[in-house]
Amino acid sequence: MALNGEYVIELFSFPNPPKRPSTPEAAGMRHLAFEVNDIQKTRDYLVNKNITAEAIRVDEFTQKKFFFIADPDNLPIEFYEK
Repeated sequence: MALNGEYVIELFSFPNPPKRPSTPEAAGMRHLAFEVNDIQKTRDYLVNKNITAEAIRVDEFTQKKFFFIADPDNLPIEFYEK
């Protein structure tokens, strides 16, 4: 879904998603994602606040950098570089 030419909601469909609620590929709401200007700076900030963050990866389709953290309920939150 786009608003004023910018994507605001991105929907995915997987043929057989796992039923686990805590991984990004799970059925139902996958996760929240936040677009950030500097992925390394964002990750460093969170790690300095004692938040466990995955290693930065590169999206195979867009070639953009991203990583995940877990919220207090152990559900994934994504940070994606603009």
